[in-house]
Amino acid sequence: MSDQSQSPGYAEAGRAEGSAVPAGSPGGVAPLIDESATYALRVNGRGEAVKAAWLGESLLYVLRERLGLAGSKNACEQGECGSCSVFVDGTLVCACCVLAADAVDADIVTVEGLAQGEALSDVQRCFVDEGAVQCGFCTPGLIVAVTDLLDRCPHAGDMEVREAISGNLCRCTGYGRIFAAVDAVRRRREARA
Repeated sequence: MSDQSQSPGYAEAGRAEGSAVPAGSPGGVAPLIDESATYALRVNGRGEAVKAAWLGESLLYVLRERLGLAGSKNACEQGECGSCSVFVDGTLVCACCVLAADAVDADIVTVEGLAQGEALSDVQRCFVDEGAVQCGFCTPGLIVAVTDLLDRCPHAGDMEVREAISGNLCRCTGYGRIFAAVDAVRRRREARA
């Protein structure tokens, strides 16, 4: 079997005598992508058509590769690092563990959707102001996780913050700047209240 037949979107086909393999199929495999398969997602308040879809694509893949929303990062693909965190119907999820086709009719919000137009959200702004962005790879997932926590529990204590971001791995820091950003968000929200 060729290496290409191992990639998503291909399956062994036409191995039995008399079975047909479409012309031009690499390595004797037929693509699983159905050019007519289309579904719609609602992402950051907008309807997005996903065309020529392979129904086994993760939400993360569709967001990044098909819709061009590169904020959610692809690191572990196992739901362990939190870098692909998004909201699906208001619930924090790892987009790598959700099939995009299962998110039809759901309201999806990515890190890009947290901003109000050109203005960063308060969590995004505090991450920048406190230098909590370091290399930036884990930052989108952390911002989504912190937004989730502080929207649900505005007066979250330090242990609740640690628990809320425990699924988000950062390799650049000891999390000090991240905790400083969370404190800054809490202070700003308390001052506005």
